[in-house]
Amino acid sequence: MAIIIEKEKKLITLHTRNTTYQMMIGKLGHLLHLYYGKRLEGDMSYLLTYYDRGFSGNPYDAEADRTYSMDALPQEYACYGNGDFRSTALRIKNGDGTYSVDLRYVSCEIKKGKYRLPQLPATYVESEEEAETLEVILEDCHSGCQVTLYYGVLEELDVITRAARIENKGGQTFYIEKAASVCLDFMEGQYDFIHFHGRHGMERLFERCSLAHNDQTIGSIRGTSSHQHNPFFMVAEPSATEDHGNCYGFSLLYSGNFKGEVALDQYEQTRILLGLSDEMFSYELRSGEAFYTPEAALSFSGDGMTSLSQNYHQLIRKHICRGNYKEKRRPILINNWEATYFDFTGEKLIQIAKQAAELGVEMLVLDDGWFGKRDDDFSGLGDWFVNEEKMGGKLIETVSQIREMGMKFGIWIEPEMVSEDSELYRKHPDWAFTIPERKPVRARHQLVLDFSRREVVDGILEQLFKVLDEVRPDYVKMDMNRHLTDIYSLGAAYQNQGMIMHKYVLGVYDFLERLQARYPEMLIEGCSGGGGRFDAGMLYYTPQIWCSDNTDAIERTKIQYGTSFGYPISTVGSHVSAVPNHQTGRTTPIETRAVVAMSGSFGYELDLNLITPEEKEAVKVQIERFKKDWPLIHNGRYYRLNSPFKQHYFTAWGYVSEEKDKALVSVVTLDTQCNPATYYVKLKGLDLETSYKVEETGSIYSGAALMYAGLPIPRMKDEYESWQVHLTQV
Repeated sequence: MAIIIEKEKKLITLHTRNTTYQMMIGKLGHLLHLYYGKRLEGDMSYLLTYYDRGFSGNPYDAEADRTYSMDALPQEYACYGNGDFRSTALRIKNGDGTYSVDLRYVSCEIKKGKYRLPQLPATYVESEEEAETLEVILEDCHSGCQVTLYYGVLEELDVITRAARIENKGGQTFYIEKAASVCLDFMEGQYDFIHFHGRHGMERLFERCSLAHNDQTIGSIRGTSSHQHNPFFMVAEPSATEDHGNCYGFSLLYSGNFKGEVALDQYEQTRILLGLSDEMFSYELRSGEAFYTPEAALSFSGDGMTSLSQNYHQLIRKHICRGNYKEKRRPILINNWEATYFDFTGEKLIQIAKQAAELGVEMLVLDDGWFGKRDDDFSGLGDWFVNEEKMGGKLIETVSQIREMGMKFGIWIEPEMVSEDSELYRKHPDWAFTIPERKPVRARHQLVLDFSRREVVDGILEQLFKVLDEVRPDYVKMDMNRHLTDIYSLGAAYQNQGMIMHKYVLGVYDFLERLQARYPEMLIEGCSGGGGRFDAGMLYYTPQIWCSDNTDAIERTKIQYGTSFGYPISTVGSHVSAVPNHQTGRTTPIETRAVVAMSGSFGYELDLNLITPEEKEAVKVQIERFKKDWPLIHNGRYYRLNSPFKQHYFTAWGYVSEEKDKALVSVVTLDTQCNPATYYVKLKGLDLETSYKVEETGSIYSGAALMYAGLPIPRMKDEYESWQVHLTQV
């Protein structure tokens, strides 16, 4: 069994294939955390220590026992107001204005299969045999606040998920002012905090910090999970590397404001929290109502960060992504944005598609500018009807000609936004987030629609359905190009404004669920100015996300390196773009741009009519190569072979099939040198006992030699060249 309840010992143990998670019911009914790490058997309650600690208070019912303190004990769901002065998972404002909640154990139950969360994304299983669920009920007897802690155990994946249901079983309304999805206490504190920071155009940059006696916090208050911080992070032993050591992962399935906290307390214990941001969060809960926190997915590896990443890769590919393209190869596309920006006609699109089709591209995507009065980013958003004057006729006429070439068709939308210069805003100014009597903050000269209101979501869908029903696109790119400000909802009714940011995200999820239900064969790609909403929650609705608006191949090696720690290659939107690159001005060879873009969905973001004949031939070869390599790239095990932040001459990564019979190694040079040294790339994941043939040269090497000694990287004669080799077991 994956979950074991020992009533006499008051122990609850969760086992996965390689890990154990254990908790116990304390003598006063608090749910205490004992252990999470490598799989083991036995009672770990001996790890708890009880001392009389100065200035650490004791529950009243502890009576004369001054050794029992919530300020020192490791807990499963720490509460504010019961004597714990650390950052806590739950903070409640009671009906009388007081801040106090003290959760005590009521009951627990094991259920087959995996729990689901209403209106929220969650990991899922195809059969009940793949998972077990533990439900633990805790309650505060004074307020009637009842919390059900959910634990989902995906045994074979070494993943444990967590979420909480908070219900008001009392007579008075109270307000949830903080509600984390996971609280995890370790009894010691020798760890590093690894997170992924960034900015627009440079997202998910790897950063590793030692824990100190302060709260280290990441998060977002921007309305999306953000370019600046990602809701995935790791905690690792200082000695942990890619291949060795203990490390833990924490991933929040949520696309809005979040908060992740890692803190070393006064007694050298570590507390980890991940969940909703408590900034501008005050969720009113009336008697009989319930609130669900988003889900967090936890994983542990005793074999380093590569193994941990692969746990998440499997989880996301198999148990988070859904739909027609969950495991299918996505069409190789060309997007017109960097080729034309707003300056296009139907005829220009047909010419781009014609050349692309001749080279083997499978789909044309029409980006921003096809709707309303939209010749720049100052107008048109919210008016989701075709600009037939710009197109030179009906959109379906252009689409039909593109399909006659044997190509699929995709289209760009930004449904959460509205321009003040639009028919929609003139008709429904109350649909946008603005605060009465104040001028709103603009970004990209647009405002955000109040998707916390059902009628707003309905109105946008009604417009879009008229267009999409006619052209039946094979793909939709759903963008979101600004953060949320001026939060005030005219449709809030009885609720306070502290509920709106969360309800907004639920509205986005509802929009996506209904869009996918209406067009089940269609691929939806998520986007928020590139990687501003790249999270596991969004992947539940969109199996791939545009990784970054920065398409520079060299910059992308760092962005995609950081992304790989928590997300599989199959979810990464990545294209070959024009040079000089439109974001950095850098010129890189078309082969290098392709090698980097192949570590993702693969496509082109340029006008193929404008490249040289030699480059056109290269495109043909690249497309065929990607089709051949796709099963290995998207379904094989991914290995980071070095870090572009540490090795300045080159960066390398590889893929190995589950059977270890095939491998692909990609190398990109980051720097050029006079009379350079010889560098070697050491492979990973091969079978040590067998040999492999390098397809490009015919040379044969043992798996052990390739992993322990490596392959010499050939000297590159030009700047930013790449090198790729295929290996087959012999």
